[in-house]
Amino acid sequence: MLGEGRARRGDPGPSSAHGAPRSELRRCDGELADVAAFVRALAEGRSAGLDLPLDVRGTAFQARVWEALRQIPAGTTRSYTQVAGSMGTPTAVRAVANACGANPVALVVPCHRVIRTDGSLGGYRWGIEVKAELLRREAAQATAEV
Repeated sequence: MLGEGRARRGDPGPSSAHGAPRSELRRCDGELADVAAFVRALAEGRSAGLDLPLDVRGTAFQARVWEALRQIPAGTTRSYTQVAGSMGTPTAVRAVANACGANPVALVVPCHRVIRTDGSLGGYRWGIEVKAELLRREAAQATAEV
């Protein structure tokens, strides 16, 4: 995904007065427009159709949870218990919830699709109102596509 169309670090050149390498940023708006459209589509509950490569840092367990979350179709939800069970770790419900809370790319790794077993929304790092709205938009989009 890095290519023309993104701001990139140029040749670091000589160090600055503070000892940090100097960088040159070049404006490349073409691919940024694609990324912006991708994020906008996700926020609107639509499938974005762009395979965005991720370099998200976390523990091995968090990475497994985040991959499991990416398998939950838009317009549907799973409970924390169901996610833990689908990973073969049925007793790791709290760890799944913690991994959801640590997710730094909420729209790309859709932690908002994970709810409590009783059907209530549970928590959400960016606010429960945002979680409810994302679920509402995805459900409306899924209904419109049927």
